[in-house]
This record gives sequence, structure tokens and C-alpha cells, in this order.
Amino acid sequence: MSVDYKFVVKVRDAAKQKRIPKEVSAQLKGVAGAKAIARMKKESVDCPVINQEVGFLVCFLCPSFLRRVTGEVHCAGGQGPPKEWLL
Repeated sequence: MSVDYKFVVKVRDAAKQKRIPKEVSAQLKGVAGAKAIARMKKESVDCPVINQEVGFLVCFLCPSFLRRVTGEVHCAGGQGPPKEWLL
């Protein structure tokens, strides 16, 4: 069995809710429900690609995001999120 991901990153509750850019919020409409988005706004991950803590929603829409499994994110590790998403 081959592994298609490079990093496994833990999803954790953020001490302080991260700001999510409007571009990210607009792309999420229709993808997830309002309650799920509200819960995901309170989570964060330590991105191994850019070596910075980012909100989970930014990670979710990143091109390197593969899947989220039981509190972990599988990341391909190629390119990170666009720079305008990082606040």
C-alpha cells in the first residue's frame, strides 16, 4: 500500500479564533453547513508547508489538503495556501 501524503498534522482547538479571509468564506458556501463552518472556525493546525499556525478552514481549502481523519489532516506537502489568505 502506497502512502499518498507527506505530513500528518493534528487539528486542535485554537486558543483564539483565527480570522478567515472573505475569499475563503466565499468558497465554502455550499460545501459545508453553517454549523460545521462555525465549528471549524474555532480550530487550527500548524501548517508544515509554511511553518505557521493557520485556521483549519484555510488548511481545508489549501491545494495540499488531502483529507481529515479523526482529528488529523493528511497533507500532500506541495504548495501552501495563497499568500493573501494568510493574515
